Amino acid sequence: MKFAIVVRAGPLASEGSRSALRFARAVLASGHSLERVFFHGEGTYNASSLTVAPQDEDDLTEAWAELGRQQQLDLVICVASALKRGVLDEREAERYDKAGANMRPEFVISGLGQLADAALSVDRLVTFGG
Repeated sequence: MKFAIVVRAGPLASEGSRSALRFARAVLASGHSLERVFFHGEGTYNASSLTVAPQDEDDLTEAWAELGRQQQLDLVICVASALKRGVLDEREAERYDKAGANMRPEFVISGLGQLADAALSVDRLVTFGG
């Protein structure tokens, strides 16, 4: 079965991002495919390289990045949500004349079309948070 996940929760504000990460791992461990993880709204903070988790908590931004690297996942953050929250790749930082980028390299910025494409090509689209 093919899955896509929408993450609308930040890494520290609620359990949404952690639940989505657990679900993603379970999908992959069960032999299913995970076509795309789309981060929207507060979920775009999961791609920030500037987030620092408290010492007694898991670093969800690193956990998402590691899962993306290990599984070669398509980790997409919504461009409009990212810009509003100051999560920028090199291209967007240059485009808007900002001091620098802060998005982890495992993620890519794109539009809602990527979410629509995922919804059309998978068997299940599951949303966490928000």
